[in-house]
Amino acid sequence: MSKIIVIGSGFGGLGAAIRLAARGHQVEIIEKLDKLGGRAYTFEQNGFKFDGGPTVITAPFMFDDLFAAAGRKREDYIQFTPCEPFYRIFDKDRRAFSYNGDENFILDQIEKWNPADREGYQAFMKTTKDIFQKGFVELADKPFLKFTDMLKVAPDLIRLQSYMSVYSYVSQYVKDDFLRRVFSFHPLLIGGNPFDSPSIYAMIHYLEREWGIHYAVGGTGSVVQGMARLFEEIGGKIRLNTEVKEILTSGRTVTGVRLGDGTVLQADQIVSNADVAFTYRNLIREEARRKYTNRKVDSMKYSMSLFVIYFGTKRLYRDQGLAHHNIILSERYKGLLSDIFNKKQLSEDFSLYLHMPTLTDPSIAPPGCENFYVLSPVPHLGSGIDWTKAAKPYRDTIMQFLEDNYLPDLQANIIAEHHIDPLHFKNNLNSHLGAAFSVQPLLTQSAWFRPHNRSEDFDNLYFVGAGTHPGAGLPGVLSSSIIVENLIGDAVQHPVTQSVMQGAYT
Repeated sequence: MSKIIVIGSGFGGLGAAIRLAARGHQVEIIEKLDKLGGRAYTFEQNGFKFDGGPTVITAPFMFDDLFAAAGRKREDYIQFTPCEPFYRIFDKDRRAFSYNGDENFILDQIEKWNPADREGYQAFMKTTKDIFQKGFVELADKPFLKFTDMLKVAPDLIRLQSYMSVYSYVSQYVKDDFLRRVFSFHPLLIGGNPFDSPSIYAMIHYLEREWGIHYAVGGTGSVVQGMARLFEEIGGKIRLNTEVKEILTSGRTVTGVRLGDGTVLQADQIVSNADVAFTYRNLIREEARRKYTNRKVDSMKYSMSLFVIYFGTKRLYRDQGLAHHNIILSERYKGLLSDIFNKKQLSEDFSLYLHMPTLTDPSIAPPGCENFYVLSPVPHLGSGIDWTKAAKPYRDTIMQFLEDNYLPDLQANIIAEHHIDPLHFKNNLNSHLGAAFSVQPLLTQSAWFRPHNRSEDFDNLYFVGAGTHPGAGLPGVLSSSIIVENLIGDAVQHPVTQSVMQGAYT
C-alpha cells in the first residue's frame, strides 16, 4: 500500500488527491487553514457567502471526468449553471461589449464597434482552434520532464506563432483598439500580461466559446465541498488547521513531513499543492536542493497580485446594466499593465473585475441583498508597496469609483465588507512575493521551462497547481492533477480500487 501526502487543498491538490485515492493509494490532505480550498477559500459574513475565487468556471467536463475517475457522477455533488453573457466589458465611457458562445451574437456586438473587424474576428477564431488543439487537447495533461519533450513540440509552437504575445497575435486580425482589449485580456485570468504572455493563451477565448462559462450553484465553495465529500467517501483523510513546516529528504527521496507541532508523518510520495517557490524555499533545506536553489527560485518571474474587496449591500442593483461577470477597463491598457508587471508601481487608475453572483444565485446573500466582489490587479510584493498603509486609500478610491459610475449610493448601503491584498496571498496562502497566480506565464516559463510536475531534485516529490505545468486557471490546475496521477500510477491491490471500479460500471 502506497502512502501519499498532499500538501494544500486547492483545486489541484483536491483533484490529485481524489484521482490517487481512486487508484488505490492511501491519501491524506494536510491543509494549513481551517477550511479546504486554498485560493477558493470561502468567506462568510452577516449572511453573505463570498467566494475567494476562482469564480470563472470553464471546461466543466473536467470535473465530470474527475468524478467519473472515482466511479461517481459530478451532478450528484455539484450543480453547474451557464452564465449569459459570459462577460460584459466596459470601456472608460461605460459603453459595454457583451459576448457569449453564439458567434452571430458576438459579430453583432463587433458591428457596433467596428464593422470591419467582423471578418478579422472570424479569421482569429479559425486560428485559435488549431492553437487550442495543440495547447490544450494535446499538451495540457502531458508532462514536460525532459528537454526532448520540448524539442518535439517546438516546430508546432513556432508554426502557431507562440513567440508572439497574445495582444500582438489578436492585433493581426482585429484593428479596433477596444476590441483588441476585449479579445486579449484573458491572460490576466491566469496571472499573465497580455503584452508578454505567449499567443498560445489566445486559446482561452476558444475554450470559452467551446464549453461556455459556468457558475457553481452555492458558489465556488460548493465545488470544494463536493470534491471533499467525494474524497472522504473513497477513503481519503483530511487534516485541517495543520501546517507543514518541513519536507524531509534523504538524497533524491522525500520521506515525509514535519508538522508545526513537531509531529513527523512518513510518506512514499508527496504531492505539493503549495506554491512551488514556497515549497522549495521554505519547506526543503537548501543544502538538499541542487537545481531549485534559493537563487534559482528568486530568479523566476512571478505573476501580479490582487486587491479584492468583498461586499454585500442591503439593496439590489438589478437596474444598472451589470452582468454576472463584468470587466471595467481603464482608459490606459498597455501603460497600466506595464505599471503592474514591469515598473511594479501602484497607479492612480485601475482596471477592475466586478463579480455580481446574486444575479445568478440569490441564495448566497440575505433576501433583498446583493453580493459582490471587485478585483484589481496590483504588483506583487517585490514592488515594496506597504499594504498596511496603502490598502485603505486604495479601497476608498475603488469604492468611490464604483459608486460614482456603476452602483449609486453604494457605500451607504454596504452591510458586509472584507478585503484581501498581496499580504493575504503571502501570509495566508504561502504564495511567494504574494503573487496571486505563482509563476508568471511567459514563453520562457512554460512547458519544460516551468517547474516540472515531478521535481527535478527529488524522484518522489510532485507538484500540482498554478506554479507547475500547464499553469494557473481551473483547466490548468486540474490538468496538473491528471499528470501527477499518471506519473504515480496505480497502487498495488487496494480495496478502494476494486470498489471504485465496481462503482464505475453500476
